[in-house]
Amino acid sequence: MKKILAIVQHRKDRSPGQRFRFEHYMPFLEKNGYEIIFSNIISEKDDITFYSKGKYLKKLLIVIRSFFHRLRDIRLAKECDLIFVYREAFMLGTTYLEKRLAKTGVPLVFDFDDSIWINDTSEGNQNLSWLKKPEKTAEICKFASIVITGNKYLANYALQFNQNVIVIPTTINTSYHKPITKLVDTRICIGWTGTTTTLKHYDTAIPFLKKLKNEFQEKIYFKVIVNSEEWTRDLDVKLVKWSKNYEISELLEFDIGIMPLPDDEWSKGKCGFKGLQCMAMGIPVVMSPVGVNKEIINHGENGFLANNDQDWYDCLKLLIQSSELRLNFAKLGRETVEKDFSVMVWEKKLLNVFDNLIYKAKK
Repeated sequence: MKKILAIVQHRKDRSPGQRFRFEHYMPFLEKNGYEIIFSNIISEKDDITFYSKGKYLKKLLIVIRSFFHRLRDIRLAKECDLIFVYREAFMLGTTYLEKRLAKTGVPLVFDFDDSIWINDTSEGNQNLSWLKKPEKTAEICKFASIVITGNKYLANYALQFNQNVIVIPTTINTSYHKPITKLVDTRICIGWTGTTTTLKHYDTAIPFLKKLKNEFQEKIYFKVIVNSEEWTRDLDVKLVKWSKNYEISELLEFDIGIMPLPDDEWSKGKCGFKGLQCMAMGIPVVMSPVGVNKEIINHGENGFLANNDQDWYDCLKLLIQSSELRLNFAKLGRETVEKDFSVMVWEKKLLNVFDNLIYKAKK
């Protein structure tokens, strides 16, 4: 039995990135001879405190406790065959822990799916952003035996610091995210799902969504699924707090999924997850033509790419008015995910990467 020490921030099923970069590969890895030691440093109880505003003393205690947790991980790593680090080992700007992990001699896999060398601190911790050091991403790349990124843009960054870089896209479990026959509703739901840190992207959609609402009135409505119950935006939406137990049924209410993004350096590193999730479930999508979205969507074939507010309005209007177009995009979108972005397509690739690293380390 080969052992993987998974160095992650959050508990299982908490972080979309963790889930769709590593967690949903775990059953396949376990079936193929791996034991996975899952080591997260932020508990469910700590989560609420850590991402709230203020509460600095409690946050300090979480940080101290997390550091000692990671020191134990270093000792544990020496008994493992592989170390997997998702994004970073520790929430502050130091790379001390990654350096110590690399010095164990155990192969170290570094995986990231965002432009994490750019500071994008959560709203609750804006005042503490000075404690982070986004440029530490370059140092971690240097320590790693291999770097796995979610798209080519991220890979090009990593290649500046490590020549052993591969792209494995963020993938969808198409046995879990799948279409079902929906109850007929004469109203059309335009939906978005994300986290409080990405709600700022939804804000960019509000002007053209308001314009559509003024035109179509009760024929359309908007739904937002997010890890919060607060909403202060100037738009009438059906707000649902994300829950693992109900995520599929809540997503299936969408008739059209949207993924608006600003065209900036952070967004170029995004891996298209919001769109892929909808496409896997047979939900037609409109996405901004930023980063990997341009590789996922063939405009007018399996979805739409919208450059500006007028494009967004025109594309959504076409989908609202044509059930035939929605059905066609739904079918081809699902096929796109099955062909190029399914767990089943990439799981053997990841297994081979891990097997080869361990084999070379033991030669």
